[in-house]
Amino acid sequence: MIIRAHVLAKHPAWLISEAVNGAEAIALVDQDLPDYCTMDINMPGISGTDAAEIILAKYPALRMVLFSANIQEANQVRATALGIIFVAKPVTEKSIAQTLNHFAGAQ
Repeated sequence: MIIRAHVLAKHPAWLISEAVNGAEAIALVDQDLPDYCTMDINMPGISGTDAAEIILAKYPALRMVLFSANIQEANQVRATALGIIFVAKPVTEKSIAQTLNHFAGAQ
């Protein structure tokens, strides 16, 4: 909800869909391919990283950001290997700016 609020503050016209678990995230993306995607590692059932891997295998051009308080190096390395930007929680103005820059194509 915090990410949603921060993003909508910058882009109020954006439509944001949310999933409660990894399987639902995959189904949402398959149903209506978004322009951008944020994911959390810790999700019920399929983890956010596993869901991201499945999604990116189908839609490799989708820009994705992985938010997590679980900052273990292995999670960061896996995100990088998938081409996902890893952003540590808590969500801040700086992390939202980093996310929006990635969505815009800036590195």
